[in-house]
Amino acid sequence: MAKALQGCSRTMLLLLLLLLAAEELRAWAVHSAVEGAGLGPPEEPALLAGRVKRGWVWNQFFVVEEYTGTEPLYVGKIHSDSDEGDGSIKYTISGEGAGTIFLIDEITGDIHATERLDREQKTFYTLRAQARDRQTDQLLEPESEFIIKVQDINDSEPRFLEGPYIGSVAELSPVGTSVMQVMASDADDPTYGSSARVVYSVLEGEQHFTVDSKTGVIRTAVADLDRETQDRYEVVIRATDMAGQLGGLSGSTTVTIVVTDVNDNPPRFPQKMYQFSIVETAPVGTAIGRVKAEDSDVGENTDMTYQVKDEEGMEMFRVTTDSDTQEAVIMVQKPLDYESKKVHTVVVEALNKFVDPRFVDLGTFRDQTIVRVSVLDVDEPPEFRPPSNPMEVQEDAHIGSVVGVVTALDPDTANHPVRYAIDRSTDAERIFDIDANTGAIVTGKVLDRETAGWHNITVLAMEADNHSQVSRASLRIRILDVNDNPPELATPYEAAVCEDAKPGQLIQTISVVDRDEPQGGHHFYFTLAPEATNNHHFSLLDIQDNTAAVHTQRMGFNRQEQDVYLLPILVVDSGPPALSSTGTLTIRVCGCDSDGAIQSCNSTAYIVAARLSPGALIALLVCVLILVVLVLLILTLKRHHKRHLTAEDDEDMRDNVIKYNDEGGGEQDTQAYDMSALRSLYDFSEIKGGDGGGGPGEGVLSRNPASQLHSLPQWVQSPDLDFSVFRDYICRKVQQADEDLSVPPYDSFQTYAFEGSDSPVPSLSSINTWSSGSEQDFSYLGGWGPRFRQLAALYAGRRGEEDSEES
Repeated sequence: MAKALQGCSRTMLLLLLLLLAAEELRAWAVHSAVEGAGLGPPEEPALLAGRVKRGWVWNQFFVVEEYTGTEPLYVGKIHSDSDEGDGSIKYTISGEGAGTIFLIDEITGDIHATERLDREQKTFYTLRAQARDRQTDQLLEPESEFIIKVQDINDSEPRFLEGPYIGSVAELSPVGTSVMQVMASDADDPTYGSSARVVYSVLEGEQHFTVDSKTGVIRTAVADLDRETQDRYEVVIRATDMAGQLGGLSGSTTVTIVVTDVNDNPPRFPQKMYQFSIVETAPVGTAIGRVKAEDSDVGENTDMTYQVKDEEGMEMFRVTTDSDTQEAVIMVQKPLDYESKKVHTVVVEALNKFVDPRFVDLGTFRDQTIVRVSVLDVDEPPEFRPPSNPMEVQEDAHIGSVVGVVTALDPDTANHPVRYAIDRSTDAERIFDIDANTGAIVTGKVLDRETAGWHNITVLAMEADNHSQVSRASLRIRILDVNDNPPELATPYEAAVCEDAKPGQLIQTISVVDRDEPQGGHHFYFTLAPEATNNHHFSLLDIQDNTAAVHTQRMGFNRQEQDVYLLPILVVDSGPPALSSTGTLTIRVCGCDSDGAIQSCNSTAYIVAARLSPGALIALLVCVLILVVLVLLILTLKRHHKRHLTAEDDEDMRDNVIKYNDEGGGEQDTQAYDMSALRSLYDFSEIKGGDGGGGPGEGVLSRNPASQLHSLPQWVQSPDLDFSVFRDYICRKVQQADEDLSVPPYDSFQTYAFEGSDSPVPSLSSINTWSSGSEQDFSYLGGWGPRFRQLAALYAGRRGEEDSEES
């Protein structure tokens, strides 16, 4: 039905436009008739005689858009004054749409539109008209330009081109609060009629929003928009042209309006009471639980802080806010004790961090809840009641004397008995013991304050039936001093006195030391020992400040008569009990110059001692002693090393006999060195003697004339001779040489020969030779080199003497 009405209205509108166009054509025709043959405006009579008439006659042409008829639409007519109606003039047009959209009758000049026009695409067309002689094709009128204007009809509905539209408004905004503006555009001609005059209205959502009909501004219609109830609205806005009159076209769009949040809701705890439990041994800072207050707002309007409101809860617990979850985290602030209090009640308050003052009158923006914390009992180790002051004991206390008592109690309700022990890692020497039942600490060894004045021990307390429940306590025990050490001279004093000393001259000031530390301080008394009562050379004066002075008591000394005096001095402390000791002051008589400076004493040692301090002398003596010990130790090690390496050194002796520093050309270079010495080998084939058994002359090699060397001792080769020992030795030597990068290969310098299992001569000792009566010929020793010539001469001479005696 609506479509039918719309089609009917369109038809009526088209007819109305056609009537208007016909009326305009009629008026144009009447106007043309009035103007006369020239179709121009009426001239005043006084000017007709001198006026030149126009050739072309027309007005602006109009054509209605969207024509849907079957016949071409008549647009208008062009005509020339010279046209007598005999068809001798030919009319033509050119320009926009000529020949396609617009056609002209060449004889009559009538123009028709052959296509459907759309003003929204093109509003007018510019063309040029010509009138030519049909026979000669000459222009009868100058070419003239004219316009065909497309007349608008209401064929375009308003459109919202900037959609989709999304706006926002804060909740609880007052009525008339501007939300946003929408605008629709109409493609029709705004200068002709009301086709482009648009008005706005609300199709959906008019209960909450309104729209200005002319500007399109959307405003709130109510003051109770609540985001928590509905956070967005879909509002449909319609735009209608023809100023909203009947028959006008319309378009619509949907506007999304988001209701933004304001802090109009206070935090609220879902429960009025929460219950948590925690063991009494939980350390400080342990989280007990979490609670959270709900807030219907969003964003930063839900940010809140928590606090403990009651005094008891503030003392034992504290609460923090988790910034991510907005939860209250309840934590232990002080150690809990099940035996003292089993249940704690905490009042926790939540309040918004950001409060909007516009909504304070809506109510308080905070809420409270009660948190009950139950403390759970655990089996705790005993608790010490340590003494406030360190324990003290006299250093002369007998073994088993009580030093003090420690006490520990089981804090649990069961109150189990407690046993005590000492951590022996803190008392490895077992100086103290403890009674396992009473906690009494007693001495286990003799004490000595001078060795250790303080002792720090750790005492263990544990439940009697559960030794895993252990607690520790550190104790400091002070050893009180008793006077058990006599005073002694501070150093081994030595003094010097000049031979020409006068009576009353100060020789030495002495002081003493005492390892004891009496509470009243030290006070010492000095006097000469009883054995020095007959001394008439020196006197001792007690200065009463724990020092004493030694003076001469006679005129002059003679170091020829006596050069050293020993003065025994008795020192007594103040006790109790008073202890004493005797020290000796050594006084040497020395020669002095006129100024009293010591020149020399009776011994050089004393001169050195007088110049050096006793400590320096002791250090010097220690250094000398260390050097002597080191020298003796080195000599002992060398002798021991020689005894162990004699066999190996004998083997390698020949390695060191042949040495040359000229690298030369190797074995082919005979100019630098006589290589025959390196190539000489022992002749192992000649064996003298039958069994090698042991006569003095048996088993000796004869001289080799070719090498011109003295013969060496020969061994008896057994049939099953094993050379593996020598192969191992040679391989070991080669390996040692190869590992040393600073020397050439070992086997490039050396030659090796088998020396035999033992020497046929039992010993070269002169004692053995003297007593054995051996007839061995030692003349071959002369061929062993310069080192053995003296030995060969010695044995040769001895042999001659024996021969003469026997003869």
